[in-house]
Amino acid sequence: MIQGWWIVAIVAIVAWGIVSLAKARAGIISDEDGNETYVGGGDEASKAELAQARREIEELRDRVHVLERIATDNNSLSAQERARIAAEIESLRTPSEAEPVTTPSLTKEDQNQ
Repeated sequence: MIQGWWIVAIVAIVAWGIVSLAKARAGIISDEDGNETYVGGGDEASKAELAQARREIEELRDRVHVLERIATDNNSLSAQERARIAAEIESLRTPSEAEPVTTPSLTKEDQNQ
């Protein structure tokens, strides 16, 4: 007859295996000291999100660089200078999607010709 502690040991081993498998699928490995490290290996969606986040960070760095240049600019704030700064800020904003082009519909008379 199987004693109670054998059942507990078997359940613990199975649970440990399930946790290890889940970590391996998520890209987490352990070294010989037991330190866990994420090495990637996630799905394609997470890789795409990471690439998008990196692009966004680079765009934000460029914007901050331009804003620092504008803030430390030693020129006077004449009307012409204010217009230049406003135009530069507007050029940094993401362009809105172009409005769809609508074409006039042909009448039946135009279609018959």
